[in-house]
Amino acid sequence: MTTRVVYLAMVLTLMSTGIVGAQHPVLDALAGRVVEKYQQSSCEQLWQAREKPKSAREQEAIQLLRGDPQLRAEFINKIAAPVANKMFECGLVP
Repeated sequence: MTTRVVYLAMVLTLMSTGIVGAQHPVLDALAGRVVEKYQQSSCEQLWQAREKPKSAREQEAIQLLRGDPQLRAEFINKIAAPVANKMFECGLVP
């Protein structure tokens, strides 16, 4: 019984992710790049990148996310777990 519930929850999650993903392909690509950057970077690289100024493209993306709360929430939902885990591993967050 519980395996059916888990399976159903997974299917519903995948379906809703697919529907949301189809609405904002640029957001999906951006979130994918952010997650990939954190997963492929060493802790030392992340510490160094933290101190560098942001590129014009990064600043533009940040402004877009600041201006649209729904888009920002969707972006954060996509990147939160993998980025927070890596930051914790690297001592970037307490």
